[in-house]
Amino acid sequence: MTDYENLLLSDSEGILTITINRESKLNALNQQTLEELRNAIQSVYDSRDIKGVIITGAGEKAFVAGADIKELSQVNEMNARKFAENGQEIFDMIENCHTPVVAAVNGFALGGGCELSMACHMRVSSLNAKFGQPEVNLGVIPGYGGTQRLTQLVGKGKALELMMTGDLIGASEAKDLGLVNHLADTPHEAIEKSREILAKISEKAPIAIGLVVDSVNAVFSNEQNGYQIEANSFASCCGSSDFKEGTEAFLEKRKAKFKGE
Repeated sequence: MTDYENLLLSDSEGILTITINRESKLNALNQQTLEELRNAIQSVYDSRDIKGVIITGAGEKAFVAGADIKELSQVNEMNARKFAENGQEIFDMIENCHTPVVAAVNGFALGGGCELSMACHMRVSSLNAKFGQPEVNLGVIPGYGGTQRLTQLVGKGKALELMMTGDLIGASEAKDLGLVNHLADTPHEAIEKSREILAKISEKAPIAIGLVVDSVNAVFSNEQNGYQIEANSFASCCGSSDFKEGTEAFLEKRKAKFKGE
């Protein structure tokens, strides 16, 4: 497994845990960390052995407390668009990954950290977590997809309030708003709950799981007909060996053994 300076990777029973490992900086996302994350996610795309991914932060204080402000302060109007587009591209890789990705959120998930969690397919939060898009306090707006994904998850009115005020919300409120799927008492329990979810998903048909991602993401695309994507994906599933195995297993009253074929 590739060595990284700012990430820790561990693989157990087909579940890859990616830990943002800049604890002294509250796991802030500098450009090196983003590029390492790009490479780690690309390795997931390239592997048939990885059945699920957990993204979390080192320590209990922060999942990711935001962008690296020292780097951000050097951005100007000439290079800011590329700065934002680079982050968006990496987070799009996560959102569109056919392998399920769960954010196990511990502590602060602010700015780019909140955006990273929202790019994941699901979020499990420890009770000490705080979520927010406080970029207006720095004179900017979210740039890694936050204006889009937060609105999709919590609705226009609340998204505007959170981004305009820069207010932070706790884990329980985030759960009530639909930003978080599950709550856990501690960061360790958030990891365990994430593993539980991914273990359950890993028993399902991999092709179908990937096409669920494509079809759901099409809901939010102005360039795609989501219903057509769904119909096309349904047809693709019906041409797979997994479909034959799944239907036969159901009729034979046994557990299906899917191969992703």
